[in-house]
Amino acid sequence: MVKLRLRRKGRKKAPTYDIVAVDSRARRDSDFLERVGYYDPMKQPSTVSFHHNRAIYWLNTGAQPTDIVRSLLSADGVMLRRQMEFKGKTAEEIEAAVAQHRDHAIARYLKKQASRKARKNAPPVEAAPAEEVAPVVAAPAEEVAPVEAPAEEVSNSTEGTPSAEPSAEQAEG
Repeated sequence: MVKLRLRRKGRKKAPTYDIVAVDSRARRDSDFLERVGYYDPMKQPSTVSFHHNRAIYWLNTGAQPTDIVRSLLSADGVMLRRQMEFKGKTAEEIEAAVAQHRDHAIARYLKKQASRKARKNAPPVEAAPAEEVAPVVAAPAEEVAPVEAPAEEVSNSTEGTPSAEPSAEQAEG
């Protein structure tokens, strides 16, 4: 099976990657079938370059991109271009849609980058005083019912039980 994946290059702690079509059983940096693109994550914004026709060729022949390569292909518009070719769109429509997609992807990237910087530069949130913080109530543990002694038999006779009203014999006596 053929995969589109990253092939590491560059020096220690400064990687650059080739995006290559390679046999899935081969090692990461071993021989490859064809170089399809280039990715440099160390630049801001990171640099991605593809040979669109060759990437689409390998995808059409059954090559499976890894997750990272799929996201790079999608961000660069290769996946959109391939899908629109399947639908039979004209070259002008495809180019316009890909250009719009790239602009949208760049705008999304810049928006996320700005929000990250704002979060990083924001003053730290101070903890509220202990009085204002509502106490955390833990869920009550299951209560164990106390073991009760067996109830005594209640008799219907009133011989041993005192009554509220004194009987006639006790009142006279």
